[in-house]
Amino acid sequence: MNMEIVQQHNGKINIILHDQQKEQQCKETTQKQHHEQLHYIDDQFAAFIGLDHVKEIMREIYALKLMNAQRDEYGMRKNKQVLHMMFMGNPGTGKTTIARQLATVLYELNILSKGHFIEAERADIVGEYIGQTAQKTRTLIQKAQGGVLFIDEAYSLGRGGHKDFGREAIDTIVKQMEDYHEDFLLILAGYPGEMEQFLHLNPGLRSRFAYHVSFSDYNLAELMRITKQLITERDYELTDAAEREIRVHIQEVLYHKPLHFSNARYVRNIIEKAIRKQAMRLLSTYDVTPKDLKQITRADISLE
Repeated sequence: MNMEIVQQHNGKINIILHDQQKEQQCKETTQKQHHEQLHYIDDQFAAFIGLDHVKEIMREIYALKLMNAQRDEYGMRKNKQVLHMMFMGNPGTGKTTIARQLATVLYELNILSKGHFIEAERADIVGEYIGQTAQKTRTLIQKAQGGVLFIDEAYSLGRGGHKDFGREAIDTIVKQMEDYHEDFLLILAGYPGEMEQFLHLNPGLRSRFAYHVSFSDYNLAELMRITKQLITERDYELTDAAEREIRVHIQEVLYHKPLHFSNARYVRNIIEKAIRKQAMRLLSTYDVTPKDLKQITRADISLE
């Protein structure tokens, strides 16, 4: 009789231990998945120079998603996840490229259901007669549900005169942002000064954006890293003399930097022009070697 009780007790103990082990394994598997997702975020933005703060934003978004899921399991109130962002920076600082990447990454993290990317400008939003603007804006936002709607030079919406419908577009955007904030990311982008002025056009505009992301101009070291990155991606290499020529030129340009310097775009133009010049130079070469095809020399650097 006593032996049966012990056996019954042992059976219950074994079941409890098995359940505990199973629960622990589930926790470890979940934890591993979370770490993998964080590594995925880091990997997806690793190639972007000078934009580490974007990775931190993505980590925050992912962490809040996970904590909301756990709060929901315990019957606790979830925090509202607002994704909308404001991008402020000069040309060539990566605003459009990052916006496209966000669409892909947020989809892979199961935060956006579709992950498609729609790029729009003033002409896609502002109509020519009363009622058309609001309808165009609502239709565009509906199409962007589950993905990212990117509006570059957003301040152009407020540049029209008194009879312009740009203000109507802004008011409609504000309303739609409030109605759709979970499975939809709106990014308004533009130059810093102009975007600050734009935010004053509607009192509720600034507070609708959870993230205000600054894209700083690149310094000399960062622009040279971008130069080498662009060269490597295209399967070329710079001679030492060519690299020095570009470095000295960029340093001079940065010293007399114009208001809206085009940053990485400026460097890309130098590289693409050099590749074209190299092609022309090699036309007159009798026997072109793999090394000739790969090297960009000082003679190929055109900096007019």
